[in-house]
Amino acid sequence: MSEVDFDFDHQRHPRLFIPNFLSLQECKELEFIHKSCSSVGYRPNVFSTTLSHLIATNSSHFIIPFILIRERLKDKLEEFFKCEYELFIEFTGLISWSKGASIGWHSDDNRPYLKQRHFSAVCYLNTYGKDFSGGLFHFQDGEPTLIMPKAGDVVMYTADERNIHSVDEITEGERLTLALWFSRNGSHDEDTQLISLLSQHLLHKSVADSYLPLPASSNMYWFSQDQASDYRFGFNICWARLHVLGYDTYISQDSSCKSDVSELLVKPVRLVRGNELLDQEFVNILHALQVVHFYCWEGSALQTKVSNIDSKVVKLTDVQREKISGLNSVLLNDVAFVSRVFHGMPSKEKGCICFDWTGIVAAAAAWEDYAVKLSKQIHLQLPYWKMHESIYNVQLGEYVSHNRQFQEKSDF
Repeated sequence: MSEVDFDFDHQRHPRLFIPNFLSLQECKELEFIHKSCSSVGYRPNVFSTTLSHLIATNSSHFIIPFILIRERLKDKLEEFFKCEYELFIEFTGLISWSKGASIGWHSDDNRPYLKQRHFSAVCYLNTYGKDFSGGLFHFQDGEPTLIMPKAGDVVMYTADERNIHSVDEITEGERLTLALWFSRNGSHDEDTQLISLLSQHLLHKSVADSYLPLPASSNMYWFSQDQASDYRFGFNICWARLHVLGYDTYISQDSSCKSDVSELLVKPVRLVRGNELLDQEFVNILHALQVVHFYCWEGSALQTKVSNIDSKVVKLTDVQREKISGLNSVLLNDVAFVSRVFHGMPSKEKGCICFDWTGIVAAAAAWEDYAVKLSKQIHLQLPYWKMHESIYNVQLGEYVSHNRQFQEKSDF
């Protein structure tokens, strides 16, 4: 990993480019989290996954993969810009730009309510020309003038007018980044708010209760060209992301195309592919979506396990097929529009392994093991975060040692 800081122009346009800062495994894990948890973003054709959104949707355990990455980014940024121990993380989020998204020349502090942002870090999680086209990053002045996104690369820069930049329109696929902003103002410390939300959310929840996802309000998943929430136009992004991977969903409970969309989001669902229905129920659409994208992420590693797995698949009846069609007419509306927004590069792999129902069943079990493991970690580390008012990686030995010392003092 070699850094490129362009020293000859550092004073006028302070910025740092680091290739391969993140591993491909880290990029893929964050891609899995985003594509299975994201909501409608802050700009047209943009989708986002914030840490507060993960907490609100009972997916707070997914914060764990961010922690070491945040620490490494903060350490490197403070070292390069010579502001050790001065910075707070103001925002952490996964942001994807789909076809049609772009942004013109701007600085990241260009609004009165953004003046607390002093530094920016953009981590590219997928690659220009392979996963998407368009979406090139430009600096208005200084070097480099152009950044061609590549999975694992990071660019850091001051958030002020010394680093005015733009992003070209996405013409195909979905461009995915991890974005962080840093502030010298402790009152804008993201961790303080997140720890408060976590404390409230996990207060009376066991590990078993804290990893099954619960959808947010339906308008947070409703995408339309003009960002309107009118259900006659646009589509639900959870149903849409499954659709572009070749899946439909079947709701066996009483529901129809006249059902409220919010109600449909929380009903148990089963996966459908072609004329086949998997006879395994998921607690809701987010659960099904997370399992399918887990299969896309880790499916090849599950191949050794599928030989011992029995998947019960049944043929769809005409009544079931009609019901699915009715739901799709409400939740997907214009299928061609869905494909334009979410379909990947036409000549490239779609990022998912060869489909097999036994693989999906194996992925459901492996997803649960993964989620439980992360949930245990967040339950273990939260008391330490509360004590230090900071989210960081707590070594298990350190945590146990501290608890033992605390217990010994309490005995006197």
